Amino acid sequence: MPDIMGASLWHEMAGAAGLTNPDGSIGETIYGQMTKFAAEVGAVNLGQGAPGTEPPDELIAATEEAMRAGFNQYAPGQGYPQLLDAVAAQRERDFGQHVDPDEVLYTAGATEGLTAAILALLPRGGSLVAFEPFYDSYPAAIAAAGGTLHTVPILPDGRGDFAPDWEAFDRVIAEVDPAIILVNTPHNPTGFIFSAADLARIGRAAEAVDAWVLSDEVYEQLVLTDLGHVPPAVAIEDSARVVTVSSAGKSWNTTGWKIGWVIASPEVRQAIQTVKQFLSFTAGGPMQIGMADMLVGDSQFVAENRASLRARAEVLVPACSSVPGAEVSTPRAGYFTVVDFSALTDRDAFELNELLAREFSLVGIPVPALCRPGSPAYEAYRSSIRYSFCKSVADVDKGAQLFIALGGHLREHPDALRRNN
Repeated sequence: MPDIMGASLWHEMAGAAGLTNPDGSIGETIYGQMTKFAAEVGAVNLGQGAPGTEPPDELIAATEEAMRAGFNQYAPGQGYPQLLDAVAAQRERDFGQHVDPDEVLYTAGATEGLTAAILALLPRGGSLVAFEPFYDSYPAAIAAAGGTLHTVPILPDGRGDFAPDWEAFDRVIAEVDPAIILVNTPHNPTGFIFSAADLARIGRAAEAVDAWVLSDEVYEQLVLTDLGHVPPAVAIEDSARVVTVSSAGKSWNTTGWKIGWVIASPEVRQAIQTVKQFLSFTAGGPMQIGMADMLVGDSQFVAENRASLRARAEVLVPACSSVPGAEVSTPRAGYFTVVDFSALTDRDAFELNELLAREFSLVGIPVPALCRPGSPAYEAYRSSIRYSFCKSVADVDKGAQLFIALGGHLREHPDALRRNN
């Protein structure tokens, strides 16, 4: 049998994403691991950011109609024109971003869009700067492109919110001369929203080193405060260097449909499409049509979904805050709250998450799993766990009850989470 390590790219991608076990075997992503672990121990799974509520009936009906109308074979490589038109209209209506349909590319979810963009735009040996913590597909795609990841931390501000380390940003940009600056806004897992001024600053830095700005905006519709989402392509003066990636999965509770898109100038879109066509070619034909109908229709689902998420956050976050000594973030956007247990334990987030699962039936995602080992962000989030409030109302209510019980237990036994207890 040929040596599987003779072609090492797959192993390099796994290593970059933190999937390589000490014995060299390949494990699952942290999301898959925690979902399995929760099922094994019978814990409430507040880990993976997969909605616990269903998409609207009107979307299901529109997609069924598209199936019956014959949209079941290969879609055009760029995507069905109906979807390209709908994405362009939605960006203009919701965010004031003028987009020509020829600038839109359908992708099999945002992950494929990000990967195809990195493969197309990151030179071999080039550097990409991202904010940390980060989605674990970033380093895998960078490894596949033969590039190097450099990071800038987004850190707790001590008031339940977060802020980028802008001094570190300026230093890293000057040191590595990146080809791409990747911005995730609203940010996973912190819910931090980059302001127009923040994004303009990033744009100026990108222009100074002639870098692309690649934006990951999958939580764009899930802002839970009065602050609005500002797309980098709107805030950055030289918008031609901005490549926008987003999807319908989070906003419409359809993460399994993989309906995503890239927005870039036609020449750049074509370069990314050239890569994308050899990844999935195309997919989701009838789902593209059904989603197009929703994006340009008068559905109120996104607003209702946002309100529902806000209500679930208002259940889970106070319950987390009932744990004495825990520092709990107030999410501005997205699916998650971050709980820092460092005042209560000498355990790291991985060990603590296992303890909380086995003894208190709570599973989240250790935030250091979304950081580079040993980085300032890794150390800052050493004992922090991300919990999701996008789960079903029943799961969120149950999780809240368990956190309240945990708080009561710790008031009686303050050292219960420490190793030497």
